[in-house]
Amino acid sequence: MKIINSVFEKSSKTVNQCPNNNLPEFALVGRSNVGKSSLINSLLNNKSIAKISSKPGKTLLINHFRINDKLYIVDLPGYGYASISKKIKEDIKTIHKSYFKSRKELLYTLLLIDIRHDIQENDIEFMEFLSSNYCPFIIIFTKSDKLKINKLDEQIQNLKKQLSDYWEDFPKMFVTSSKDKTGIDEIHSFIESSLKEYII
Repeated sequence: MKIINSVFEKSSKTVNQCPNNNLPEFALVGRSNVGKSSLINSLLNNKSIAKISSKPGKTLLINHFRINDKLYIVDLPGYGYASISKKIKEDIKTIHKSYFKSRKELLYTLLLIDIRHDIQENDIEFMEFLSSNYCPFIIIFTKSDKLKINKLDEQIQNLKKQLSDYWEDFPKMFVTSSKDKTGIDEIHSFIESSLKEYII
């Protein structure tokens, strides 16, 4: 998929405020500091379209980015934050529940996991949540540039072993780096091929 144009369209507090034009959506979600904004900037070939912050929990809205007037990349609030209030955590849960249970435009969820760390319990819980709501997802391992090649291969096998304790059939996985663009073309190809599945 070639990015011809990408624009930030809007932020929404609730699902009811989201765009209503039936374009397919690919939602990005992950734990605190997983590199979601950086990956969006790489995918959209625009290094400043998504605001990057060193402070966890900056994304507390549903953000829609329109690509080639054909689809949306959707930036959702993350999970697993330790330094935000109970009220905000509950607000994020409400957004997740309403979006994943009711958003008929959602085609795939891109679940981001920092490749440097083991799979966390809340990652597994979120995968189970997606599956229980019949939301297909793929796993995007981020920050691969932070590991040396021999360590990277070892960690990929380690993460697959961890996932095998929960999943008989692995979700599709991509190893990425927003810094050196590893995996970006592969995700573009996945998105393009997935659009053929979209029926509203």
